[in-house]
Amino acid sequence: MEIQVKMHVNAEEAKEVTQRLVKHNLENKLDNYLKKFSTKDDAEGIIELKVDKNKKDLYDGVLSATLDGHSFRYEREDYKNLDDLINHLFEHFKEELSNR
Repeated sequence: MEIQVKMHVNAEEAKEVTQRLVKHNLENKLDNYLKKFSTKDDAEGIIELKVDKNKKDLYDGVLSATLDGHSFRYEREDYKNLDDLINHLFEHFKEELSNR
């Protein structure tokens, strides 16, 4: 299964950090969990991350994923540290994948 990764970041200063953290989480933290879904040749996967800077100058994020017909969605608001936001979203994703 090939996984498409889509990122939508409205804060210019957050784009590079977001790309780095998404890559790190997928390659180092979720790689074994995602292998469960890669056993089928026709399986499809999409992981989409949206990061916005809100009016309080804090970060909001939504991580949504569809893996072989299974849907996941996590949303968090008002994070000062972008690293914490993204890692927190992926941690919840990893926990749910571990229960499947």
